Amino acid sequence: MVSISDVFSIVVFPGAIFIVFYALYCNWLSRKTVARLQNRRGPMHTGYAGMLQPFADIVKLLAKEDITPGAANKTLFSAAPVAIFALALAAVFLIPIQSITSLYSYTPIANFEGDLVIVLLIFSLIVLSVFLAGWSSANIFGAVGATRVALMTLAYEIPLVLLTLGPAIMAGSLGINNIVAWEVGSVQSFLAAPTIWGLMLGVVMFIGFAICILSLLAETEMRPFDMAEAETEIVHGWQVEFSGKKLALLTLGRDVKIVLASALLTSLFLGGPAGPILPPIVWFILKTTFCVLIMSNLSALFARFRIDVMLRWAWQYLVPLAVLQVMAIVALSGVI
Repeated sequence: MVSISDVFSIVVFPGAIFIVFYALYCNWLSRKTVARLQNRRGPMHTGYAGMLQPFADIVKLLAKEDITPGAANKTLFSAAPVAIFALALAAVFLIPIQSITSLYSYTPIANFEGDLVIVLLIFSLIVLSVFLAGWSSANIFGAVGATRVALMTLAYEIPLVLLTLGPAIMAGSLGINNIVAWEVGSVQSFLAAPTIWGLMLGVVMFIGFAICILSLLAETEMRPFDMAEAETEIVHGWQVEFSGKKLALLTLGRDVKIVLASALLTSLFLGGPAGPILPPIVWFILKTTFCVLIMSNLSALFARFRIDVMLRWAWQYLVPLAVLQVMAIVALSGVI
């Protein structure tokens, strides 16, 4: 039987309402970071330092006219934004944020062995939903953007999946909370008795962290991997025909995807919400904010790639590096 505390956990904290508002905060943080690096101010007037601007943008879009092109596949066109938002939100439920049972436990809302595989599957389903959203709009720019999404994510999901295998191999589990528990234990063991093998594992994991950031930048379509939405080439890519409530859901879904990406990075490489003294939710916010800042800085520092350059990067560099990283971790797992 579902209790009131279960409903509170799913709906309020650390569930849907918390995730949505945290996604809006990450949107504001990313916009302010990019603005400062580009010698701009960013959001300023809505709320303190413009903190309420992402929320105001969503409200504004909800109030605008919602238009569906006459030639579009209306079922897919209407369902895709809902699917993108719902899938991203569901995936975050599988990431340890704040325990629903104990203050210093790291169990997510939904917890089972193999939930890492489900998170990666949801990433693929989001990509499929994005492709269908662009293709169903019956717009040439939407179709080109949708095709670019498919090409890009096919190339970058392969190194992403390979990189998630490293922590899973060391933890001996495909459960995200078990990976977090292994990371906490391995760091404590290394600090108590440092070894050359532990140091080498740290270096290999750092390389995996760096490659994973690039792969997740592509998954979230952040610059320099925003060629699927390139306004100077294809107007607004796969989102070109969306407006009103549908565009609001797509915007919010993208913000939740950024939270999902930073939360996955935190869980696989930074020890999840674990940390001394402070409660897990504080460590989760600090670590995911750190990941969002890294992604935002990379997004601001680099210009948009051409589609052929982006694909060559993935196949010639990231995939081989990811394979070598997995091989190194397999070798180290037999020693440590």
